[in-house]
Amino acid sequence: MFARLAAGSRPNANDPMFIAALAVLMTFGPMAIDMYLPALTSIAGVFHATQDQVQWSLSAFFLGFGIGQIVWGALSDWLGRRIPVMVGIALYGIGCVGCSLAPDIAHLAVWRFVQALGACAGPVLARAMVRDAFGRDRAASVLSLMMLVMGIAPMVAPLVGGQILIYANWRTIFWVQAAFGIVALLGVMSLPETLARGERRELHIGHMAQAYLRLLTSRQYLGYALSSAMILGAMFAYISGSPFVYIEYFKVRPENYGFLFGVNIVAMIIVNTLNSQLVMRFGTDRMMRIGCVMSAVFGIALLAVAMTGFGGLFGIAATLFLFLGMNGMVGANGMAGAMSSFPYIAGSASALAGMLQFASGALAGSAVGALANGTPIPMAAVICGTSIAGAALNIALVRRAA
Repeated sequence: MFARLAAGSRPNANDPMFIAALAVLMTFGPMAIDMYLPALTSIAGVFHATQDQVQWSLSAFFLGFGIGQIVWGALSDWLGRRIPVMVGIALYGIGCVGCSLAPDIAHLAVWRFVQALGACAGPVLARAMVRDAFGRDRAASVLSLMMLVMGIAPMVAPLVGGQILIYANWRTIFWVQAAFGIVALLGVMSLPETLARGERRELHIGHMAQAYLRLLTSRQYLGYALSSAMILGAMFAYISGSPFVYIEYFKVRPENYGFLFGVNIVAMIIVNTLNSQLVMRFGTDRMMRIGCVMSAVFGIALLAVAMTGFGGLFGIAATLFLFLGMNGMVGANGMAGAMSSFPYIAGSASALAGMLQFASGALAGSAVGALANGTPIPMAAVICGTSIAGAALNIALVRRAA
């Protein structure tokens, strides 16, 4: 499927197979998260589990995906890119098999954590390989193509999962995910190593700890990282709660859930596109502030709709469309602002911000499950609370006025 390249050679900047392989690596997150969302209610039924218990599997994945980013980034700077990403994909495949054979919800959550530890190697190291292989302008072009794939994958994955449930059970979804891992592994095996031996750094735990301590004591960095983590955590609350809200409460068929999910991804793509144009005129800080404040406004509106029942399914879906669109503005500007605060340790800044986002997602998803009462209110309440917290943190900590 992918062009065979000599090990250790530099990739051809015009080779579409190299870029295609990297794009596949970028999709591990949405493929692993979103494909099984239509099956959450089925899993609850099979294991006789509550919504709270089923959502352990999502929270465990978010936690593993966040922790793993720091580990794989450091290992790849030491060992090169190919070996860590191949090990990560293998670990992901083991996690897929474990999930498919899980005898109960607790084992499923454990294997989802393992799956996430491996899955996060793909996107983290794909970005690093782009940075290794291309000059700044070409790298920006390649990353744009990869982000387009990242936008498409969350629309396709739940649709695939829903269609699988028509013909097979939820366990088959994890076998399909494992097959995706095999395809990705074959693609990586055909790639060259992009980080030359002379450019690698020895792994020093002390230096890593010092870098992260510097980040965690920076008011400006925390302003970007924590405000974006809160609002992206709200998105994970939506991911955790929406299958139960749509499928159980509003009686949407599982195979149709992906269409409602995909509409919101379109909102994020639209806002991302607008942000890429407006940020050059108004600046990162101002666009970040607008995104955070509007997220809080739409979060409050969502809670009001959920509590009153106004508009039914359409009212919830329309408000979520507006809220989730703002993630396209907050995520991009938050990461850019965080890395620009410490450009000489941008990799560490990116990894820590990513970890905080997924840790926030794990907590938000757990909160939705703990508060579950069979209505949309718990999901809406968590989204509202975290989005307000995100806006407050941005206003309080980011000093450069928007």
